[in-house]
Amino acid sequence: MVLPLLLLALPSFGSGVVSEVIVIGLIALVLFIVMKVARLFLRLVFGIIMNSILGVMLLFILNYLFGLGVVLTWAVFIPIAIFGLPATGTIVLLKVLGAAV
Repeated sequence: MVLPLLLLALPSFGSGVVSEVIVIGLIALVLFIVMKVARLFLRLVFGIIMNSILGVMLLFILNYLFGLGVVLTWAVFIPIAIFGLPATGTIVLLKVLGAAV
């Protein structure tokens, strides 16, 4: 006797409510995936930018401390901006070995 009264007190969930819950769940899932991809992308871009800045700073420091004489032209700046510290090391190594940089 108590069970039918309890069932009357529960709201009826129609197909509209279920479909709304599914849509909200899908939106939450898509937002979660978009945020994960955006975070990964920003970490990658931030790493590349920091590597480039450190490469240019290292070139200036090495020029100042050791007087290498590497002039910051576009031919030097573009590889450092793209590859960062490895390009700086390569340019310094080329300069030390006597190449015209």
